Amino acid sequence: MTARPALWITLEGGDGSGKTTQAELLESWLRDSGRTVLRTREPGGSEVGQLIRDIVLHHRGDIAPRAEALLYAADRAHHVETVVLPALERGEIVLQDRYLDSSVAYQGAGRVLDGAQVRDLSLWATNGALPDITVLLDLDPVTARQRLDSADKPFDRLEAEKQDFHVRVREAYLALADAEPGRFVVLDAAASPDEIAEAIRTRIAPLL
Repeated sequence: MTARPALWITLEGGDGSGKTTQAELLESWLRDSGRTVLRTREPGGSEVGQLIRDIVLHHRGDIAPRAEALLYAADRAHHVETVVLPALERGEIVLQDRYLDSSVAYQGAGRVLDGAQVRDLSLWATNGALPDITVLLDLDPVTARQRLDSADKPFDRLEAEKQDFHVRVREAYLALADAEPGRFVVLDAAASPDEIAEAIRTRIAPLL
C-alpha cells in the first residue's frame, strides 16, 4: 500500500475565536476519512512544553516580553523536533492549535516587540519548519471577549490583557495572512461552527 502524504495544519486566531471547536470537528472529519491524526498544541504539546505553558499562561506576576518570547520559542523548538516532525515522517496529519504566527501576533504586536525578530527566532528554533496550511479564525476583539466572559472560567495571562492588546494581535494576524496568501485561509469566526467547519474541509480536501 502506498503511504499517504503527511499534512501539517495549524489553527490560529485570537482568544475566543473557536479554535478548539474547529480542531475537534476537523479531527473527527479527518479520522472518519481514514487518516491518522496527531492533534497537538503550542505551548504545551510535549511534557517539557506543558511546563513552559504553565509559566507563560499561568505564572502570577510579570514576565519580561523578551523572556516570554524566548520561552515560547523554546517550547516550539522542542515540540517540532520531538512531536511534529516525527509524526509527519510517519505520514500522519498534524493538526495543531497555534504555531509561530501566534508569537508574531501576541509577543510581537501584542507586547510591542519587533515582529520580524520574533518570527526569525521561531524559524531558527525550528530550522525553518512551516505548516502546509494555516487556518486563521478572524474575530473582532469585542465579540471574542463576550465569548470568553460567557465561558465563565478564569482568564489566563494573555486572555486577561486589555482590548488594545487584542486589537493589535488581530491586526498582526491579518497582516500575516496578507503576506502569505498561499499558506493562510482566513475565515469569519462569527459564522456558525458548521459553516466554518465546511469551509475548512473545502480548503483541506484537495490537499489530502
